[in-house]
Amino acid sequence: MNFILWWSVPNTVTDAGVLFDTAADAIESFHNLPPEKQFTALINKDSIVIQYYCSKPDIDPDTQAPEGCTKESTVAVNCFPAPNITCSGVTYNGTQVGFQKNVPCRYTNGVYYEVSVLLSIFLGMFGIDRFYLGYPAIGLLKFCTLGFFFLGQLIDVILIASQVVGPADGSEYIIDAFGARLIHITLDNETFYKPPDYW
Repeated sequence: MNFILWWSVPNTVTDAGVLFDTAADAIESFHNLPPEKQFTALINKDSIVIQYYCSKPDIDPDTQAPEGCTKESTVAVNCFPAPNITCSGVTYNGTQVGFQKNVPCRYTNGVYYEVSVLLSIFLGMFGIDRFYLGYPAIGLLKFCTLGFFFLGQLIDVILIASQVVGPADGSEYIIDAFGARLIHITLDNETFYKPPDYW
């Protein structure tokens, strides 16, 4: 039995489908669909098994991040089952909220990137930048040693400007919509290495 993951983009004529051998593979791909493919359906032959639409989170204009983003970097959005879908005894009409889904987001906690860089450049020798980021011990040490004799200040300017050092609580910097936001690529045990063509 084959399973087809089918999606359709609203207000366009774009649609596509991918064939899978097992339902588990189809469901895993179904949950990894990008947000622009909002109407999704997992089809087993002629019957629709799953179909819903999730709204996009509201964006806070001050932080350029979704409103309600939690420390776990997720935000709950409302999802609307398609018309005539019955779930737990309730038949939905397409406009009723059926459930909420957690989607990834950038968690911010009031620390501005521009302020951090300026504090590091002009007041870094007194450790004010580290106090602002939430590292009071390093800030006090920089204050007592005049920024580790200005060498620590230079290193902190580079680390903060390249966004290697961020807020101590693990949140992201607040950066303007067209600011220099960097995404650091990390490797872990789940990272897939593509073998070279000659293998």
